[in-house]
Amino acid sequence: MFFKSISRRDFMKGMMVGGVAAASAGVLTACGSGSSESSDSESSSSEAAGSESGSSEASSGSEETETTVERQTITWSVIDQNAGNNNVGDYAEEIMQMIEDYVGHDLELTWVANDTLTEKNSLYLASPKTMPQIMSWGGTVTGDVVSAANNGAFVDLNNYVWDEAKYPNLSQMAQSVADNLTVNGQLIALPRSRVVGRYGLCYRQDWAELLGVELANDGSATPEDVYEMLYAFTYDDPDGDGSNDTIGMEMTSYTGPFDIIQTWFGCGNGWAEVDGQLVPVWMQDEYFEAVEYIKRIYENGLMPADFVDRPTDSWSDGCKKGDNGVFIDVLDSGKRIWQYFAAEDTWTASVVNPDENATMVFYGAVNGHTLATAGYNGYFTLSATTCDTEEKIEAALTVLDKLNDAEMLILTQYGLEGVNYEYDSDGYLVDTDTEDSSLKGNYLGLNQLLAYLPSTEECTERVHAQTDEINQAQNDAYEAALPYAVVNPALSYRVNSSAYSENGATLDDEASALRTQYICGAISLDDFKSGLDNIRTKGYDTIIEEVNEQYQANQ
Repeated sequence: MFFKSISRRDFMKGMMVGGVAAASAGVLTACGSGSSESSDSESSSSEAAGSESGSSEASSGSEETETTVERQTITWSVIDQNAGNNNVGDYAEEIMQMIEDYVGHDLELTWVANDTLTEKNSLYLASPKTMPQIMSWGGTVTGDVVSAANNGAFVDLNNYVWDEAKYPNLSQMAQSVADNLTVNGQLIALPRSRVVGRYGLCYRQDWAELLGVELANDGSATPEDVYEMLYAFTYDDPDGDGSNDTIGMEMTSYTGPFDIIQTWFGCGNGWAEVDGQLVPVWMQDEYFEAVEYIKRIYENGLMPADFVDRPTDSWSDGCKKGDNGVFIDVLDSGKRIWQYFAAEDTWTASVVNPDENATMVFYGAVNGHTLATAGYNGYFTLSATTCDTEEKIEAALTVLDKLNDAEMLILTQYGLEGVNYEYDSDGYLVDTDTEDSSLKGNYLGLNQLLAYLPSTEECTERVHAQTDEINQAQNDAYEAALPYAVVNPALSYRVNSSAYSENGATLDDEASALRTQYICGAISLDDFKSGLDNIRTKGYDTIIEEVNEQYQANQ
């Protein structure tokens, strides 16, 4: 049976007529402004209890609830991917109020720019009393987080999240992902679940068709095929305007695309197994072959010369505005670029057929390889200093759990029925704001609150959205990339290496910085290799030893 969300009117009516309305008069803080500044408004006095049935009765608060849970205010640092334009617009406050009423607690959100997230979280750790109750983190667990966990910075979630009655979504987390978030036996975080075959290359289909550099449909493209495309997109006037005003690929200070490219040459994902031992990828010959390829792209002007200074929050703007035609990262970023081309207020004509909008091609694996996710990308921790009572811990986990219910998945990703979407005669959700991007601003960024548990696949099924051409292309690319996605074999072992905890993240940053310096011509190849050797003597050899002790014990 299809889930059908309730309307705004029915939702708000249901929230008030539920049999367990609580007489709280708390203060609602800083929810819809899209900034870290707080604003006050009246909080609802109702307590929400969600179910996955989709009925308005279920959404209005459970009459079967035996006890009333005191409404808490949950502080939460949230990743800002939209340059501050999160949850803004005529319906923004209404959407936030609906979220708070559904989860039964008020939310005080602090939006943190993705580029400054690491720095901001370090400041929080240095001053534990300032830590939000829920903290958002990017990527996978790093050494500084492990050190903080060993010092008691985070709540051990093992004592809570496996309770299926209280947390029906969180409790279904995959054990393999939980292992990657476990430090010395303590589950320190909840994942932001991701499709494993999510990474790849996206490119302007019309540009490639015009210049005759389309990649083979059977997935057999080589790195040299990609290079030829980048060269053509830079020097062969792909937009046909007669000007030398394009560049092959977009690139920013975030060097994740380099990690993807490395796999095309048979390089591992962070680490690799070589002769029965796990080693960091910069000990592989394939790594240097890949870096030389990237250096050639840079030296020949096929990526921005100033990429090290470019922020990530406007990363896709280059493709959207026609400055470049290749985007290497998560495939869903290519989807959003395509949607930009198709939207009425940003409609972008194809250079091949001006009567049609431009499109993107999603290409997962090149040369039979692409980078795999860890099954998650980013995670949420609960701060031990501010989530310092059972009531606060359970309130925070309730919020994180209920946000994965169908009602909240729809509200945070699609907005309001009748404003942002409708249902067709078959019960499928159909976007209606695709031609007015300003309407998306009302819920923009709220997907950063989602853990996508039990899994991204399950959460997608709960929404029952109509699959249009763009989304189908993305899903097909995910599926096609999965068999070729290269996993990191050391991820769970690295988390529990004491040497990695001490300075592993710093050494990883040093290795990444050396790679960038070499690509940009700031250091020689000899300097690059000697710098990596120096990293080994500064503690990475010990990390390798500790990782392999665990690895061999598991064989």
